Amino acid sequence: MEKSAETDYPILDVLKRRWSPCAFSDRLIEPHKICCLFEALRWAASSFNEQPWSFIVATKDKADEFAKALNCLVEANQVWAARVPMLVLAIAKKTFTANNQPNRVYIHDLGLAMGNFCTQATSMNLFVHQMAGIDVNRIRELYEIPDDYEPVTVAAVGYGGESGQIPQNIRKRDFAPRTRKPLNEFVFENQWGQPSGIL
Repeated sequence: MEKSAETDYPILDVLKRRWSPCAFSDRLIEPHKICCLFEALRWAASSFNEQPWSFIVATKDKADEFAKALNCLVEANQVWAARVPMLVLAIAKKTFTANNQPNRVYIHDLGLAMGNFCTQATSMNLFVHQMAGIDVNRIRELYEIPDDYEPVTVAAVGYGGESGQIPQNIRKRDFAPRTRKPLNEFVFENQWGQPSGIL
């Protein structure tokens, strides 16, 4: 299902096509494509090249591992994510490795990496739906995450599916128009809240 963004200014087609459905096919993702996703992610920018990200991958063909990852989602997300072929737990290191000092931008850097991941996925006709609705404590316990690392999101990854495969209340999200705030609500100059004259 395509839901290309209606942009005010020209942007790359791969960015216009990226969106986060709930309806996924259960078709497995080819292993070389999974490698491409993480290779794109690997080359994201990060503060001091720290690369503070780690990931746990669970694919549907390994039923026990997939069930373990699925169990880390809140119930509302489990309803539709149970069908996806791959879940990716995204975890970030909170301190710099060189000096053990706090890394103020660790979540920002993880976000940059996941941005690469999503863009690469879209270029290969895959979809990514990132979820904040996770049980952080359960992830820590089940996967024995070190204290210096923070589970941040879980991403559902796969090919698009038929919307009839998901419950009606969730289906509405997939069919809702894509919207964004106008630029003048968040691009400022001179002082907070004053829209930039460039716009």
